[in-house]
Amino acid sequence: MNNIFVYIEMENGAVADVSLELLTKGRELARTLGVKLEAVVLGEQVTGIEKELAKYGADTVWIADDATFAPFRTLPHTAVLCGLIRQEQPQIVLFGATPVGRDFAPRVSSALYSGLTADCTQLVIGDHKDAKTGREYTNLLYQIRPAFGGNIIATIVNPDHRPQMATVREGVMRKEYAPEPGAGEVKPIDWKSYVKDTDLAVRIIDRQIEERKINIKNASVIVAGGYGLGSKENFRLVHELAEVLGAEVGASRAAVDAGFADHCRQVGQTGVTVRPKLYIACGISGQIQHTAGMDQSSMVISINNDPDAPICKIADYAITGDVNEVIPKMIKYYKQNSK
Repeated sequence: MNNIFVYIEMENGAVADVSLELLTKGRELARTLGVKLEAVVLGEQVTGIEKELAKYGADTVWIADDATFAPFRTLPHTAVLCGLIRQEQPQIVLFGATPVGRDFAPRVSSALYSGLTADCTQLVIGDHKDAKTGREYTNLLYQIRPAFGGNIIATIVNPDHRPQMATVREGVMRKEYAPEPGAGEVKPIDWKSYVKDTDLAVRIIDRQIEERKINIKNASVIVAGGYGLGSKENFRLVHELAEVLGAEVGASRAAVDAGFADHCRQVGQTGVTVRPKLYIACGISGQIQHTAGMDQSSMVISINNDPDAPICKIADYAITGDVNEVIPKMIKYYKQNSK
């Protein structure tokens, strides 16, 4: 088996951040395996895109440039990528866990009789020994993600089928330029040989896309509240602290489920992944489901009445106390000392 593929998703003519994050991670995996990193672009008017992708380490950029591929349609995209994978036989294929990726990746995986792990939080190369057969495998893709409602971290491997496939949510991986740009060699895809008339049976007549009203993923400071606040009324303290700090408001899944905050503010495996400079966790226990979405924060401050809460173990500073008493004191102190 050969190189690593990253499917490049386009948003309004620009490369999606999650694809650049996957190129950054793919570059690391490719270096470990001693193979090339290849990007796959299916879109319209994408001339010159290889220059941007090369900055993130893409050695090869496969391109199908035609109106057939914009906007995204499941069937022609699946036909082309499956055909290219059969032709080039990559050992790993990575997708963003976006609405497009969640539609696209399972269809490709099913068509190729390959495995797929969704919503991975880590991707690592490692070895594996089958406990039943004793057979040993080298250089497998460890696909790591929370499982069983976020109560454990599962490491999933696919020893016998290729390609190994995974989706990763935006913000989980870092987005960084390569120390040395990739070659960015453009290779056109012979897509017409893969697409059948039946793949074009669905036409998109109109699209209505509403932008997010609240977007906390790029906030530099986040104050997040959990179920420990006790009520929606008490959750207002989180908003008040965020206001004086010039921060965004986040929430745990338990707080969202209890109606304390909107889902768009949920941080965690089933919410938004963030990596702010400062993350203040108020009344959040810190289960895996939540920490998977914020453990890359530069600094974490926890406020919890349980000193043994999981969040306290990953916090840089842990304040033990009643969150409904601590936050007002923080607000008062900040106002007095920020004049």
